[in-house]
Amino acid sequence: MRQVPRYLLIGNGRVAKHFQHYFTHLGLSFVTWQRNQTDIQLQQQLQDISHILLLISDQQIEAFIQQHLTNTSALLVHFSGSLISETAHGAHPLMTFNHSLYDFDQYQRIPFVVDQDAPAFEDLLPGLPNTQVRLDKSLKAKYHALCVLSGNFSCMLWQKLFSSFEQELKIPATIAEHYLRQQTQNLMTHPQTALTGPLVRGDVLTIEKNLKALEGDPFKEIYESFVRCYNQLRGAAL
Repeated sequence: MRQVPRYLLIGNGRVAKHFQHYFTHLGLSFVTWQRNQTDIQLQQQLQDISHILLLISDQQIEAFIQQHLTNTSALLVHFSGSLISETAHGAHPLMTFNHSLYDFDQYQRIPFVVDQDAPAFEDLLPGLPNTQVRLDKSLKAKYHALCVLSGNFSCMLWQKLFSSFEQELKIPATIAEHYLRQQTQNLMTHPQTALTGPLVRGDVLTIEKNLKALEGDPFKEIYESFVRCYNQLRGAAL
């Protein structure tokens, strides 16, 4: 019979709060520790722990392990998408986490990208029904860079649209919500043909007008970089 897991969740950021919420829904046994608690409290929480989840920033993980967890027999797991550790296994939840908690079903649909040499998922994160894929550690930096490009940087572009609509154009940002939803749907259903606009049409005149309108705006450089990138990709495909 497989041992019933008992988790210790380290951290108090967004990811930690989301997974505390998820674990509660799953009925998993867990305790928590965060920086405003003492080392004595941490040692008390380590009693009878089978798994420790390090839900803290990447640059703190290794130092925290060396300072606090060298004597534990618990399995160490971090959720970083880019960190390569010799002491903790990586299991990255491919999801974005904001301040609001999600529905239980949404947590269950989160896929995990797990280090190739990590234990079986049912041993790494016992009690979680989520799907998982394996990734060689040598590819983690590229994997995470792609996640940042697509998720974080696209967020900056939409934030720019929303704020500029309201502050410069004096129109409500909500008017663009249907546009955002349809663009997302197009990407999900037809990713290879979802890109539209002057780049695809080869409309140089419109591109020039766009760039002139962005004069003095730091996002002009982003627009120009996308034009260069698209032209390079198109040239490579010819």
